[in-house]
Amino acid sequence: MIQFEAEDIDIPIFNTNVTADWIANVINIFGKRVGELRYIFCTDEFLYDLNVKYLNHNTYTDIITFDTSENPDYIAGEMFISLERVAENAVVNSKSIENELFRVLIHGVLHLIGFNDKLDSEIIEMRSQEEKCLSLLP
Repeated sequence: MIQFEAEDIDIPIFNTNVTADWIANVINIFGKRVGELRYIFCTDEFLYDLNVKYLNHNTYTDIITFDTSENPDYIAGEMFISLERVAENAVVNSKSIENELFRVLIHGVLHLIGFNDKLDSEIIEMRSQEEKCLSLLP
């Protein structure tokens, strides 16, 4: 089940059913099944506080992903997304806010699938996977 929620902010306007189907399709392509996935949209400050509290990172970010999978065949987790950071990154990267939002949505799933983005080579692979996934959007 894929859920979209918000914490002290409005949920952005997008077709949640089509988006959930797209995310499920990506997960299936990687040979996994959809478990409990929760996307929680929030403010920069809310996500910053989570970043400090749980990851000891004193920085702003666009997404934090917590893996809650109990079975390696299923993808499950909670993904907190700063809509303010998504909007800012869209401007910086000359993308639409919608495109950047979908990139961040799938970025969290790719982390849950097993992709990382700490090393330069991992970042390149992550971006490549994001683009492949975005090309599957209906």
